[in-house]
Amino acid sequence: MGIGQIPVAEHWDRSLRDLAGEAMISAIRDAGYDRIDAIFVGNMLSGIATKQENLGALIADWTGNPGLSAIRVEAACSSGAAALRMGIYELLSGEIEYAMIVGLEKMSETKGSETTSSLATAADADYEVASGLSFVAINALIMKHYMSVYGWKHSDFANFSINSHQNATTNPNARLKTRISLENYLNARMISTPINLLDASPIGDGAAALLLTTRNNLQKSFSNRKKILIKSSSSATDTLAVHDRIKPGWLDAAARSAVAAYKQADLSAENIDFFELHDAFSIMAALSLEACGFVEPGLGPSLAIQEEILPGGKLPICTMGGLKARGHPVGATGIYQIAEIVMQLRGQAGVNQLQNARTGMAQNIGGSGATVITHILQAE
Repeated sequence: MGIGQIPVAEHWDRSLRDLAGEAMISAIRDAGYDRIDAIFVGNMLSGIATKQENLGALIADWTGNPGLSAIRVEAACSSGAAALRMGIYELLSGEIEYAMIVGLEKMSETKGSETTSSLATAADADYEVASGLSFVAINALIMKHYMSVYGWKHSDFANFSINSHQNATTNPNARLKTRISLENYLNARMISTPINLLDASPIGDGAAALLLTTRNNLQKSFSNRKKILIKSSSSATDTLAVHDRIKPGWLDAAARSAVAAYKQADLSAENIDFFELHDAFSIMAALSLEACGFVEPGLGPSLAIQEEILPGGKLPICTMGGLKARGHPVGATGIYQIAEIVMQLRGQAGVNQLQNARTGMAQNIGGSGATVITHILQAE
């Protein structure tokens, strides 16, 4: 496996094709091999934000691969992980031997109001967006409901953001490399009560890529390299609109996806050494921990309060800053997560390196929990 990432930032002078090409070249160099049989592009907003669709053909041509099978995959904020699943399926089918997966998003060139309305397309247009709800507002309602049911205070979520910011300070690809304190968190500008600025992840431009091959090829051609295996890939859905869910404070698709991933890998939550979760908002971090079986329902913030999510804790999360501080270029996020897991499993995470990390899990969430895709990776 080869990985490539570019820093999440405002790349005013770079186009979609430029960002994708750089990430793909980095993945090829990292793999030490340049064969590509098919390209899978994870992207959510190109048609809205940059008025560019048909990304598969665009990127295949730009990177010198005309004629290859190349498609764009969209699943809201989980588009990156969805593209990875497509690549895995085609590898397993025997149709191809080398798959290039690139997650890609360019979000900085639209006005804030336009970006907000674009992100809201991941919600229910008829019943949520038409009622005036933004994506932040929907998550704020989930958080308010959760706090009311379980009795948590807003300050109880602070360590999710503090941990992510701390981990991002030494990640060269992170958007926000600034540490924050509890005081910073509590005094941050309110966006949609109870979500403030430090509960929410920043958007940005970004691209990350993976060059994958089969286990057979790894053993034949790359026998001298540390092998990182994708042990499972699973996907599940929930109702698009939060108000249609029986339990608005429970991520049912995340639970279903996690259970399926554990079954495929013949593992359980106890076997996961670290978790790259989808902390687009601090409430999503808490709900993901519960849904994936790391803590009982209603107790998600307890792991943060007890500092068990820190690098030296029982379950380190967001080891390179997560969405909160690395940044959330939505279609690329799922691939950044996988690249960061690979770095940890190879022992290449630098200052952020975890000790004895062998099994990592990534969970990429589309919408407010409507589409959830989980991958488990392991060092052989």
